[in-house]
This record gives sequence, C-alpha cells and structure tokens, in this order.
Amino acid sequence: MKRWHQDNLTVILDDFIKSNIPENSVDLIVTSPPYNVGIEYSEYKDTIDYQDYLEFSRKWLEKALLALKDDGRMCLNIPLDKNKGGHRSVYADLTVIAKRVGFRYHSTVVWNEQNISRRTAWGSFKSASAPYVIAPVEMIVILYKKHWKKLKRGVSDITKQEFMEWTSGVWNFSGESRKRVGHPAPFPVELPKRCIKLFTYVGDTVLDPFLGSGTTLIACHQLKRKGIGVEIDPNYFELAIRRIKKECHLDQLKML
Repeated sequence: MKRWHQDNLTVILDDFIKSNIPENSVDLIVTSPPYNVGIEYSEYKDTIDYQDYLEFSRKWLEKALLALKDDGRMCLNIPLDKNKGGHRSVYADLTVIAKRVGFRYHSTVVWNEQNISRRTAWGSFKSASAPYVIAPVEMIVILYKKHWKKLKRGVSDITKQEFMEWTSGVWNFSGESRKRVGHPAPFPVELPKRCIKLFTYVGDTVLDPFLGSGTTLIACHQLKRKGIGVEIDPNYFELAIRRIKKECHLDQLKML
C-alpha cells in the first residue's frame, strides 16, 4: 500500500472497503462513487450487474459510516437516475441503502451542471411510443451519522452571501473538463468547496473514499482542512498526487 502525505493532505492507494481508516475520525465525507454507467476508467469496470453495484454500495457506505464521528456528515454526489443498461433510480436506491446501514437523512441538493448538450439518448424521438425523460442534473445527498448539530464549536469561514446562496437546494455551476483534468469522471472544485465550507469548521478532517483526480483534497488545502483521499487505481493515485502538488503549489513528493 502506497501513501503520500504533505501539508495535512494524505492520499492512500487502497480499496476503501478494505482500508484502515480509523473509526470515528472524520468530520465530513465528500465523494462521488462510480456510477455504473459504463465510464471508461483506467482499471475499474463500471458496467457490473446492478444488484452487484447496490451490494458494493452497501459495503462502502457501511465503511463510511464507521469512519465518521458521531456528528459527522456526508455529501454524496450521485446521478438522479440512469438509462444506460436499463432504467435505474440510482439516487432513490442509494439513499435507501444509506439509511438502512445507519445513515440519517438530512436533505438533497440538486446540482444543475448547465450542460444539456451531453444528452444522446431520446428513445422514440418525437413520438409517444417510448420517449426517454432525462433530467440533466446530479444529486448531492446530505446524510449524517447520529447528531446533525455539531457537538463542539469551531471556526466557520463561510460568508453571509455564500451561506444564503448555498443553503438553497439548487446549485448552478458547470461541471469539470475531463480533458483538462485527465480523468473520465471529475467533479469541479466548486462542489467540495461548497460542501466543506457549509458543513465543517476550519481544521476539520474531510475524507473522499473515491479520490479520483484529487479534487476534494485540493479544496481541503484551499480551505485549511485536513484531507484524506483513498484511491484504488494506481494510475489515478499518481494523477491525484501530481494534480494536488501542481494546484496547491506543493513541492516535494513524500512516499511513506
């Protein structure tokens, strides 16, 4: 197992389900797990049977719950639904599983990526025969472990304007460029930035179990939070470190 650490940021090459993240150690989880929609990752197969996908989701959600402190929260970025390989209510199914393993539900943010041009499937075009209804949005499910109210006081760095805007249930900002980042499914820094400023204090610990290109840890560094990222793919592990070092202006690579 490889591990990189610098300036309160840690990247771990491991399977999150099997990882040794300490229990009751994390204030906030911000993550976007594989969607099982056929995205071409370097090594992970994103087209498994849907029931297998739900079982995989149950396992990692159980692990995530253990990692959170009693007043810990999770911001889970997932699709509303999918039609590739069969129509599935992903958001509804994963929310139910999360509650079954012990998470408590708080609310949901609808993220409008403002990019309808990516749509390719219409079903029966201009016909009532079998049209596809597809919302060009993603969801950010806000869950918590035991206590929604933070048990200890800390320093919040969110502005009045940010608080007023971000507590709205609809967020409007663009997605991230796959080509620019070099990863098939990146989310923009704006997403973890909002979650981190809204739901944690300065100095809190934030975990991303599916780190990908490292975006969550970049936001952690910018906002003076401790960041832990777990990535199973060796190629994306290295990509995340390179990107974090570049965008956070970190100089030396430390492999332990």
